Amino acid sequence: MKLTDILTCVTTCETIGRTDREITGIQMDSRLIESGDLFVAVKGTQTDGHAYIQKAIEKGAAAIVCEQLPDIYKEDITYIRVSDTEDAVGKLATTFYGDPTSKLDLVGVTGTNGKTTIATLLYKMFRQFGYKVGLLSTVCNYIDGEAIPADHTTPDPITLNRLLGRMANEGCKYAFMEVSSHSIAQKRIGGLRFVGGIFTNITRDHLDYHKTFENYLKAKKAFFDNLPKTAFALTNLDDKNGKVMVQNTKARIATYSLRTLCDFKGKVLEDGFDGMLLDINNREVNVQFIGRFNASNLLAVYGAACLLGKQPEDVLLVLSTLRPVAGRFDAIRSKRGYTAIVDYAHTPDALENVLSAIHEVLRGKGRVITVVGAGGNRDKGKRPLMAQESARQSDKVIITSDNPRFEEPQDIINDMLAGLNKNDMQKVLSIADRKEAIRTACMLAQPQDVILIAGKGHENYQEIKGIKHHFDDKEIVNEIFANE
Repeated sequence: MKLTDILTCVTTCETIGRTDREITGIQMDSRLIESGDLFVAVKGTQTDGHAYIQKAIEKGAAAIVCEQLPDIYKEDITYIRVSDTEDAVGKLATTFYGDPTSKLDLVGVTGTNGKTTIATLLYKMFRQFGYKVGLLSTVCNYIDGEAIPADHTTPDPITLNRLLGRMANEGCKYAFMEVSSHSIAQKRIGGLRFVGGIFTNITRDHLDYHKTFENYLKAKKAFFDNLPKTAFALTNLDDKNGKVMVQNTKARIATYSLRTLCDFKGKVLEDGFDGMLLDINNREVNVQFIGRFNASNLLAVYGAACLLGKQPEDVLLVLSTLRPVAGRFDAIRSKRGYTAIVDYAHTPDALENVLSAIHEVLRGKGRVITVVGAGGNRDKGKRPLMAQESARQSDKVIITSDNPRFEEPQDIINDMLAGLNKNDMQKVLSIADRKEAIRTACMLAQPQDVILIAGKGHENYQEIKGIKHHFDDKEIVNEIFANE
C-alpha cells in the first residue's frame, strides 16, 4: 500500500521525504521490521520506541512515524511527525489492513470479570448459527476454526488489525472481542468500529497500572463513550456502576439483570454441580453452568445475540448446548466423592462470586477448601483482600504461589496473610509449592467437600523470574485423582 494512502487516517505535523513509496508492513517493535516496513515509534509504559528508530532503519524500515524527529535524517527514509503516536498507530494499522471492522460486525466485552466467558460463548453460539466467526480472547484467538495463541487479553493494535483483517478476508461475519482497560487507555482499539459493547461488572483490579479505581472505571467507561449511535450498549444493572458506564454513550442502551426490571431479565430456578435451570424473559432453559455469576454471563450472551437480530427461541436452544470455557468453574469429580473446581478467579470479587456459587450448590452439606495465590508484580492492594474473601467463605484455606514473576513467592504469601485475623489464621495453611498445595487440599478433602483451586484457570504455565514453566492446575488434579 502507498504511504500516502496509509497516512489519510491521521493528522500529520511535519513530513520529510517521499510519501509516494510502497509500504510492505507496519510495526511498532523494531525487532520485527522487514525491508519496506513503516515503523511507528510509540512511547510505551516499558520502553520508548523513539530509542529504536535507528535500529528500525538498519533492519530496512522505509518510513518512520514519530512524535520527535531525530537529529540526523537518513537519506531515502521518510519521516512523519504526529502529535501522538499511541493514538496514531491503531488508525494506521486499521487503514493498512483494509479497515477490517467495516467488513464484519465486531462486538466488544469489557468489565473486570466474565469477559472471556461471554466473548467465547458468543463465538461458539454464532458458529452454531452457521456463521464464520472470529474471537479475540485471553485464552485463545480464533479465526473461525483456526486457533491462534493469545499473549494478552487485547493484542497490540497492529496484531489486532492483522487478525481482524484475516477474519474479514476469510469471510467472518462476526467477531467477538475482550476489551481490557489497558487496551482502552493505551488506544489499542483506536480506529476499530464496534456494532456493540457489553459491560459485565467492575471491581478492584489492575491498580498497579491505573493507580486509582476511578481511573480504572474511566478507562472502561471511555469504551462506551466512543461507541457510535448505530451500536448497542448492553449493561449489567446488578453492578452499581452499570448505569454509569452508559450515561454518556451515543449507542442505544439495553440492560440485563437477575434482580431488577430490565430488557433481559433472568432468575435461577434450580442449581446443582451439573448445571442450572434458568428463567430468561419468562422462558425456561437448562444450562450446563453453575452459579449466579454465570447466570449473569449467560444473560449477557442472550441479550447480545437478540440485539444482533437472533430470535429468542433460537438463542435459548443454543444456550442449552453450550459448555463452560476452559478454566472457568471447571469441575472434576474425585472417585473418593469430593469435587475439585479449577477457576481463573484472581480478584476479590471473582473469588466471592465463585465461592458463593459453590455454597449455593453445597447448601451446607460439605466443606469448602480453597487453594489461592496472587500474581507477582501486580496490584499488591488486592492480596490481603483475596485472602480475607477466601477465609470468609472457606472451611480451610491454603495460600500458595500463583505467577510470582519477579517477586519472591513467600513475600506475596506474606502480603496475603497480613489481611487475616487470629480466627482466620486457625484455618489457614501456607505452602509456597503450588503442586504440593493442591495435593494437600486433596488429602484433606472428605466426601461431598469441594476444593476451589483459584487464580490460574486455563493457564498451562507458572511464570517465575521471567521464565514460563509448564504448570496446569487441571492436569495436576487429574493426575492426583488417577492415583487415588
